[in-house]
Amino acid sequence: MSFEVFEKLEAKVQQAIDTITLLQMEIEELKEKNSSLSQEVQQAQGNREALEQENAQLKEQQTVWQDRLQSLLGKMEEVN
Repeated sequence: MSFEVFEKLEAKVQQAIDTITLLQMEIEELKEKNSSLSQEVQQAQGNREALEQENAQLKEQQTVWQDRLQSLLGKMEEVN
């Protein structure tokens, strides 16, 4: 009788070990995925910053061109 109880206990312990092993593997996979996603986020932030800088430069260029165009239009009106 006690041998059967021992076998059942052993089976439950083995099942618990198997479950723990699977959960540890899943944790490692999730850690790797988290690390990968963190890198992607950092890269996206870098890209965003670069795009914001480029946007600011383009806006500045646009302003310069608008000022030059206004100046040229003013000169043309003076001629007429």
